[in-house]
Amino acid sequence: MTHSMTAFARQSAEYPWGSLIWEIRSVNHRYLEPSFKLPESMRLLEGELRERLRAGIARGKVECSLRLQREAQNEQSLTVDTTVLKQLLQCAAEVQNALPQATAPSALDVLAWPGVLKTSAEDDVVIAQAAGAIFEQALQQLVEHRAREGAELAKYLETQLDAVATIITTVRAHMPVILAAQKQKLRDRLADLTVELGSQLLNNERIEQEMVILAQKNDVEEELDRVQTHIKEVRRALKQREPCGRRLDFLMQEFNREANTLSSKSLAADTTLNAVQLKVLIEQMREQIQNIE
Repeated sequence: MTHSMTAFARQSAEYPWGSLIWEIRSVNHRYLEPSFKLPESMRLLEGELRERLRAGIARGKVECSLRLQREAQNEQSLTVDTTVLKQLLQCAAEVQNALPQATAPSALDVLAWPGVLKTSAEDDVVIAQAAGAIFEQALQQLVEHRAREGAELAKYLETQLDAVATIITTVRAHMPVILAAQKQKLRDRLADLTVELGSQLLNNERIEQEMVILAQKNDVEEELDRVQTHIKEVRRALKQREPCGRRLDFLMQEFNREANTLSSKSLAADTTLNAVQLKVLIEQMREQIQNIE
């Protein structure tokens, strides 16, 4: 199933000790780039959360934010970490010795320093378990959103591929007529030249050889076959279970290469127009593929 890299998820829960709110945002990125904004007391969770994220998502820039709100009656469980406090005060004293003009930190400044205030270990364990469970729900919601948007992107690409296939069929049907007209045009020019000069200057066999060479130079059958192969490969990639965004991006480059060759070999205005339309369709697909995982 095709997944988009753009999605948003939000999950929250209320508990006797307060509430937890998880928000996860993801946008397109070449690789998986996760970032976490966690309360200081929940920092130890980050390693485990990263592993869970990697198990559910392959690509994208993912921002995960956890907000912890405690009930007022639970604030009484806050205590001061005396070890961190002593280290902080010692560092502050050293700074004041070096810089006598420096202002001494206030009590509120000290309490605001990460790690000075702490809750009981039991409280932290309970909150961490709840945060992990809510994160799993938010991650699942994010994956589902990415899957739904990815399905819409796949439908869009299928529509564009149908349009590309129609153009290829049209060009293929017109090519014999175009090549025959080009050969006739060359014969007419040679005939006019012969009449003008009053003698048979060119050997008929040589003329036929030149016509064959001209036809080979302007024959786009091989390019049309390759485009059809790319169409099949894109459709196959869209049905795979593993991430296919990079593969699709590469195929768009190959599509564009064939479109450029088709344009350069064009012998008629209709073919040139078809090549331009083909390039437009390819660029539209490429823009959407940037969002596919």
